[in-house]
Amino acid sequence: MKLRISYIVPMSTISSDPKVRLPTDSELVLKVIPMPADCNANGDIFGGWVMAQVDLAGSVLPARHVHGRMATIAVNQFVFKQPVRVGDILSFYSRVTRVGRTSVTVQVEVYAERFGSQGEYIKVTEASVTYVAIDEQGRPREFAKPPPG
Repeated sequence: MKLRISYIVPMSTISSDPKVRLPTDSELVLKVIPMPADCNANGDIFGGWVMAQVDLAGSVLPARHVHGRMATIAVNQFVFKQPVRVGDILSFYSRVTRVGRTSVTVQVEVYAERFGSQGEYIKVTEASVTYVAIDEQGRPREFAKPPPG
């Protein structure tokens, strides 16, 4: 009689691609760890919480062009690829994809290091967001010249 042993590994422990490499053409602009207060009823992190973090991360690089007030004018694309969990270490990478007269568009990619497998990354979210320079009345304006020095 042969003894056969099978192992059942929960899908939640398998990343979609454990060999994901972090982008080299983007800048790390934010790292954050979601906490239990950021969870939905399923135990995953609220999509809206992730969206807010993407908006913050996305605004870092445009601020270098705008030199003043700006507002999010469009979310051109937003894709949730994998759920985000409590305790994940999220790394937000951004790169400018378009600079106009009054607006800047950035691509934001979010990678998670799962709590139990740090050093391995999976892409959980990607988005394209456009920011517009605004004046004191909230109207679009051309970019100001950068301050000297």
